[in-house]
Amino acid sequence: MSALERWEPRTLFPDLFEWLESPFGMTRPIMGPGMRIEHFTEAGEYVIRAELPDLDPDKDVEITVSGGVLRIHAERHEEKKEDRRTEFRYGSFTRSMILPADVKIDDVKAAYDKGILTVRIPMPKAVKQETKRISIDK
Repeated sequence: MSALERWEPRTLFPDLFEWLESPFGMTRPIMGPGMRIEHFTEAGEYVIRAELPDLDPDKDVEITVSGGVLRIHAERHEEKKEDRRTEFRYGSFTRSMILPADVKIDDVKAAYDKGILTVRIPMPKAVKQETKRISIDK
C-alpha cells in the first residue's frame, strides 16, 4: 500500500469535515466551530473546558445557568491598525450544555487560565437506591 493510499484528509482537516458533515454545516460561518469544548467528570465534579484564547474573561465572557442549562457566551473584538492597513477579528460564540439533575447553581465555579475557561460543577450526591419486594395481594 502506498503512502498516498493511506493518506486520509479527515486526519489533516478534522474541523473542515466536521463542518461539512454536520446537519446544518452550510448555515455555520465559514470559520467553522467557534468554541471548542470538552466535558468530563472528575473527582465528583462535572468539568467543562472551553478554548477561548485572547479574550478578557471579565469583559468578553458570560456564563449563565438557567433551567438546568449552562450557557457560555463569548464575544471577540480585536482590531490591529498599522500605517496602511487594518486587520480585525470579531465574532460571537455560544455553547449550551444540559446539566445533571439537582445541580446547585451556587456551587458552580469558573476559572480562566492561558486561554482555557474551566467550569466546575459539583455533582449531587446520589441517593442510595433501596430494593424492596412488593407482595401481590390475592
